[in-house]
Amino acid sequence: MKNGFIGLFAVAAAVVIAFVTGVAFVVTPTMQVLVLQFGQVKRAVVEPGIYFKIPFIQNVEYLDKRILDIDLNPQELIASDKKRLVVDAFARYRIIDPVQFYQSVRTIQGGNQRLNTFVSSAVRAVLADATFFEVVRDDRAGLMDKIRTQVDGEAKGIGVKIVDVKLRRADLPQKNSEAVFQRMQTERQREATELRAKGAEESSRIRAKAEAEKEILLAEANRDAERVRGEGDAERIKIFADAFGKDPDFFAFYRSMQAYEASMKGSDTRVLLSPNSSDFFRYLTDPKGGTSAGAK
Repeated sequence: MKNGFIGLFAVAAAVVIAFVTGVAFVVTPTMQVLVLQFGQVKRAVVEPGIYFKIPFIQNVEYLDKRILDIDLNPQELIASDKKRLVVDAFARYRIIDPVQFYQSVRTIQGGNQRLNTFVSSAVRAVLADATFFEVVRDDRAGLMDKIRTQVDGEAKGIGVKIVDVKLRRADLPQKNSEAVFQRMQTERQREATELRAKGAEESSRIRAKAEAEKEILLAEANRDAERVRGEGDAERIKIFADAFGKDPDFFAFYRSMQAYEASMKGSDTRVLLSPNSSDFFRYLTDPKGGTSAGAK
């Protein structure tokens, strides 16, 4: 009896849960719900809370209320100045009319496909009227705003508000980029060669100038040295002449001592003298040189 009562209670609970599940549904703050009856939209629920529907007849479709993203595949296009561009863009949107969105594209995946077409078309139309430098540098923000405005006007037809459209990348195709890089590299090498040539020319000019200044300085230094040397020699001669005039005997003795020293330098000195050269050594035999004695 007890087991039968438990079984009956379990069946009743399951029926109640199934009924409640079939009747009630919950709407969270991040979602919005469409109540469908035989595939037709009966009402839209956008406020969070617990709601009810007719079981087995009505069902619900959940749509996100948050900002959603779509990424476009990179596409190649031609700018107004005939330069090719590879553009990688993305867009962000929000579903503002769930009924219109469901009736137009059914699901978020379908909406992404439709919006992808809108954005790709707008990117091609707007950037085709712009130059390469406007896209990559000068007016990028303005161009993105034009794309967003155009896509937003088309997206209203499917119940969507475009929040933003951005160009993630806008650049030359790979082959063009390599060609531009090669050209830039060649130009930089040419400039480097010119700078090196100018540097070598300037270096040669500076060296030549320095060599000329060095020769001038050396010539002036040699001239001054010769002049000083000449003045020194003249002074030396004058001193010798004065000394010779004051004491001729001492001067003769001094000059003979210098001659002895010069002739006997070295460890193996040999002196060859003629028989009548005894006058050379007169100071060795007579401190007075024998001159006075001979005179007397």
